[in-house]
Amino acid sequence: MATTSKAAPAKAAAKTTVKKATKSAGNITPSEFHEFFIDELKDIYWAEKHLVKALPKMKKAATSPELAAAFEKHTQETQTHIDTLEQIFALLDEKAAAKKCDAMAGLLEEATGIIEDTDSGTMIRDAGLILAAQKVEHYEIATYGTLKVFAENLDRTDVAELLGQTLENEKATDVALTEIAVNAINAEAASE
Repeated sequence: MATTSKAAPAKAAAKTTVKKATKSAGNITPSEFHEFFIDELKDIYWAEKHLVKALPKMKKAATSPELAAAFEKHTQETQTHIDTLEQIFALLDEKAAAKKCDAMAGLLEEATGIIEDTDSGTMIRDAGLILAAQKVEHYEIATYGTLKVFAENLDRTDVAELLGQTLENEKATDVALTEIAVNAINAEAASE
């Protein structure tokens, strides 16, 4: 029968423990969690920068003036989200840098596919555009909600507040898209 040392489990646990931020000679060494947080900010920064380019294409493809106006409004809001993320990077003493967001790249590719696969001037296309836009919104809601909690856990209430503002804006956009779909577009698409 083999015996185990009490030191072995402690060493294994130490290897899996996330490093805490430490101060040495006035410098702060970021924790792995902090670095992960920054990496995810870079991911959503890429997502927003690519979304702001895709929304005008979605606006142009929309049939409903109401949907086109919603995409125009969201383009302006997305630019504000980019500006907010740049402010967050500055607050964290980080360079605003983008890291490819595979999720957003896929969602935007899907939106392009919907435009290509539907007829211009139809409510079916508009219903598809709303579907694509809401998938994007739900991704953003999940991301901003999680990043807000991360910031709170890093004791960065200033950053959490900014992320919370963006989160509320994303939720409002999702509700607005639902209202456009329910009030007319879905019923018209079903009758085409």
